[in-house]
Amino acid sequence: MKKHIPNIITCCNLICGCIACGAAFQSPMPVNYFWAIVFILAGAIFDFFDGMVARALGVSSPIGKELDSLADVVTFGVAPSAMIFCLFREVQYPEFMESLRGIMPYTAFIMAAFSALRLAKFNIDTRQTSSFIGLPTPANALFWGSLIVGQHAFLVSGKFNAIFLFLFMLLFCFLLVAELPLFALKFKNLSWHDNKTKYLFLVGCVPCFLLEESCFAAIIMWYVLLSLLSPFINSGKEHD
Repeated sequence: MKKHIPNIITCCNLICGCIACGAAFQSPMPVNYFWAIVFILAGAIFDFFDGMVARALGVSSPIGKELDSLADVVTFGVAPSAMIFCLFREVQYPEFMESLRGIMPYTAFIMAAFSALRLAKFNIDTRQTSSFIGLPTPANALFWGSLIVGQHAFLVSGKFNAIFLFLFMLLFCFLLVAELPLFALKFKNLSWHDNKTKYLFLVGCVPCFLLEESCFAAIIMWYVLLSLLSPFINSGKEHD
């Protein structure tokens, strides 16, 4: 029984992803978005613990790794795509794009494809043992869920439209697979010298929680920005 515990946790992640997809398609809006991100977040918690439990019990297996990726595709790829699909049905369309109103929502699933590609690259990339190359799929899913829930009124207003949504979605598709080094929150020690970027990230997260439903979106943006600035922040290390 012990060897099945991590896979059971992974399946809980998968189930949460499926529920998130179902919730995204329900009405009324934006209640459906709220429950979708709740189950994406629950899936992220299960995703965090399955590997930890496998290592603690000493029962890591190849099938567990494959199952984990399949669950992540649903929870962190298909579920946020379903939320964006529904948002495409609500946003404003410029007059010249009205004929595409029935087609544009389906472009949301481009993100699911890029999420799958990101996970496949992660599984075979030996460079990502202590950091990330490209935006992790859980971070991407939490960003979109938080943005849609927290900024729903703005996203469906006349200040935003389907063009902006499509371009913004493509930007994050690019970030998923880009050769962009992103730091991981793993502390080998607690010294400021070795963890400047991580401590700055944690401090910067505090005011983000004031944004309530949009906090995860703000935190992910701060994470990406700080990763871009990290080489400059740590440039003095070699000379210390």
